[in-house]
Amino acid sequence: MSTPATRTGNARRVVVIGAGLGGMTTAIQLAREGFQVDLLEKNGCVGGKLNLRREAGFSFDLGPSIFTLPQIFRPVFEGDGKRLEDYITLQRVDPQWRNFFEDGKIIDLWEDPAKMSEELSALGGDAVLDYKRFLEYSRKQYEIVERGYFERGLDTFWQFVRFYGLRGARDLDYTGTMAGGIAKRVRDPYLRDILEYFIKYVGSSAYDAPGFMNLMPNIQLEFGLWYVSGGLYELARAFEKRLEETGVRLHLKHRVSDIDKEGDRVTGVQGISDQGETFSFAADFVVSNMEVLPANQQLLKEPERVMKKLARFEPACSGIVLHLGLDRTYPQLAHHNFFFSGDQKAHFHRVFREKLLPDDPTIYLVAPTRTDPSQAPPGCDNIKILPHIPYLNDQHPYTREDCVALKERCLDKLERMGLTDLRKHIVVEDFWTPFDIEERYLSNRGSIYGVVSDRRRNFAFKAPKRSPRYKNLFFVGGSVNPGGGMPMVTLCGQHVAKLILEQSEES
Repeated sequence: MSTPATRTGNARRVVVIGAGLGGMTTAIQLAREGFQVDLLEKNGCVGGKLNLRREAGFSFDLGPSIFTLPQIFRPVFEGDGKRLEDYITLQRVDPQWRNFFEDGKIIDLWEDPAKMSEELSALGGDAVLDYKRFLEYSRKQYEIVERGYFERGLDTFWQFVRFYGLRGARDLDYTGTMAGGIAKRVRDPYLRDILEYFIKYVGSSAYDAPGFMNLMPNIQLEFGLWYVSGGLYELARAFEKRLEETGVRLHLKHRVSDIDKEGDRVTGVQGISDQGETFSFAADFVVSNMEVLPANQQLLKEPERVMKKLARFEPACSGIVLHLGLDRTYPQLAHHNFFFSGDQKAHFHRVFREKLLPDDPTIYLVAPTRTDPSQAPPGCDNIKILPHIPYLNDQHPYTREDCVALKERCLDKLERMGLTDLRKHIVVEDFWTPFDIEERYLSNRGSIYGVVSDRRRNFAFKAPKRSPRYKNLFFVGGSVNPGGGMPMVTLCGQHVAKLILEQSEES
């Protein structure tokens, strides 16, 4: 068994399990404060779901494809006279999305207000006025949530109540649903569909998520939608460089199998490397970037009564993910595209309530060569296809073969909606199912986005960042507050670092 060097001087020892953005953020922030940090990652690269595949001149971002809220990432890279722009180059994407509907209607979503007004004026009626009224409402939801839930790192409903009080939250839309908040302000059905699908960022249903989740359009429209030059994986490379600069000890291909416990504290971790060598790390603090439910079950070996208490943190949805290298381009595509279901409400209910594979999915399609031609050979297209589907479940279990059948339905839909002869032009294909996502990232039942946002189950709250059973065990990532998406897991990592620093100073 290999045992890393013992604690040196007065430096507190921290072990971080998993090199996703949340785990790396915590590691970087604590190392800058003088902690001795070991970061263990079971895979051979950093980034977690932010991953990369290259083949035949195509470069596929396997995970996230949208960058928002750059200000949240700045604290990770600032200091030592440096800034975020020293590590990555950001390009603004506008139109932010292109929306395709079954009846042939195409609507662009613009950050530029003048262009958006022009786009909506073609819908007639009061679409422009409704949109402006909705944006005021969305901005209000963001401002309220940002000053408490985001800024202060609130973790529970009662913390929420104590911070805001009845007066402070009076403008917060917490009694209705996200879809209901849109319907009250927007009459045009196309615009309603577009605004409802901002819920894609957290893998939930607009008909189940609370109304204040309508803050998401403001995030994108006020602060911009961005692309990282060279591909989104350049962000993971930037984090890795920052790990090295701050002195974090990174151990790739090290899979943790156990978190050691003594009473109400954890004392370290054990596991095995890809080379078959066992390892043991002692720690004053342990941070798990592995999702809360799998970590409690697999690493802590918690009893059934504990797991039952965690059941309310139901997984967000999963998806099938298809990366295609094409020997032609489809000029009608923007960088980000949505091909909508004919009945979006029925689609949401089928996936999120009935737990069935969609028969008419809404498809998210990314064509990064619109911004960055280097992502494919000249004259070729590189596209990602992602429909949301239920997480792996016992209510309506499905197989890999079912996922392949859904892939074919998606290709049928795209060919019908304008990507003529798509199948004939595929030269490279990379296909992921929830089974692959679960195996590669140890995500809870193949979930992509952590914990679902559902006002009936959890009021959109995720699991707390600090373990309620072990005072020096913390969690980061999409399964804990504030939730999924690159900015939120990065913010989570900053909050966890602050919590550990405060606890360390008290002891």
